[in-house]
Amino acid sequence: MGDTVRRLAVLGSTGSIGRQTLQVARSFPSRFRVAALTAGQNLELLEQQVQEFEPAFVYCQAERSVGGARYLFPEDIARHMDVDLVVVATSGRVGLPATLAAVEAGKDVALANKESLVMAGELITRQADASGARILPIDSEHSAIWQCLRGEEQPPTRIVLTASGGPFRSLSREEMARVTAEQALRHPSWRMGSKVTIDSATLMNKGLEVIEAHWLFRMPYEHIQVLIHPQSIIHSMVELADGSVKAQMGPPDMRLPIQHALTYPERLPNPQLPRLDWSVLRELTFEPPDTDLFPCLAMAVEAGKTGGTLPAVLCGADEVAVELFLSGKIAFTDIARLVKQVLAEHDTVTSPGLEDITAADDWARQRLRALAGEGHPC
Repeated sequence: MGDTVRRLAVLGSTGSIGRQTLQVARSFPSRFRVAALTAGQNLELLEQQVQEFEPAFVYCQAERSVGGARYLFPEDIARHMDVDLVVVATSGRVGLPATLAAVEAGKDVALANKESLVMAGELITRQADASGARILPIDSEHSAIWQCLRGEEQPPTRIVLTASGGPFRSLSREEMARVTAEQALRHPSWRMGSKVTIDSATLMNKGLEVIEAHWLFRMPYEHIQVLIHPQSIIHSMVELADGSVKAQMGPPDMRLPIQHALTYPERLPNPQLPRLDWSVLRELTFEPPDTDLFPCLAMAVEAGKTGGTLPAVLCGADEVAVELFLSGKIAFTDIARLVKQVLAEHDTVTSPGLEDITAADDWARQRLRALAGEGHPC
């Protein structure tokens, strides 16, 4: 990387990951230039970001004109010749077209949008292999695995994904049914957007990460394990052929994996980032996840193993279920119940193309709304 200025496109710049990405970029003004910003409905914050970073390109669902930047759709930004690194910081299916456009153009992609790989992992990884694009993971767990594998010439025999367990791992089923959105949004370790925070509370997020790890590291599902680690200090581990285990550790702060993806292969000092305080760290504990209490984890892994269009159905149904829960229209435990029913009703298409994947996602959204009494039966 040296002294070369890297031109960043930050897709989802007003969300949690997007804002933290800009914090990192702000720390290295001689290394990064923000070439493009995209947002959903938060026009006010986007206008502030445009004023500060003066990007060449901008997109906002809420407005076609922001500052003096040229208006382009995210897919066009992702493949533009004046962009070096595409940071996909959106949540949900909206990140898929831009991710695919970036890898088709041979761009490096710093990926936080796990739904892209869950829904279309085969398409994206195949295209990345063909174009030479690199997928640089931003999720703390996948960044940890990536860092642990650096320098290793042989593939790992096992990947261990850690999870905080969320705020409800000690509740009973009866107590889980009474969980409110306000309670579920209080993650004990991480600062994240609302969709990812709810998915973390149901452990759906960890199931999606298993699918993502399968595609990122070409690892069979049978060799991917999930462990609950409430302290959120060890972000993931890899077991190597000789039985050695490597773990990546650090404070639970998303700016650490974000910076690693942006500055790779360098590691740059940043006084804005936290350090572990070993004088106060007393224990690191682990336990297996309770898939009876948190069925979304096993449900997601099974969808990944089945493959085809079923992971897209999983993502679409879950996204709508989380929206309905946050708006008070269904209970916390209804998320797993409704998603499971939608998965059971789907006729999976094997080896799907992009049209099959988007059609499955659309069907899943409509079907879940119907089952929840929010729409017409499909």
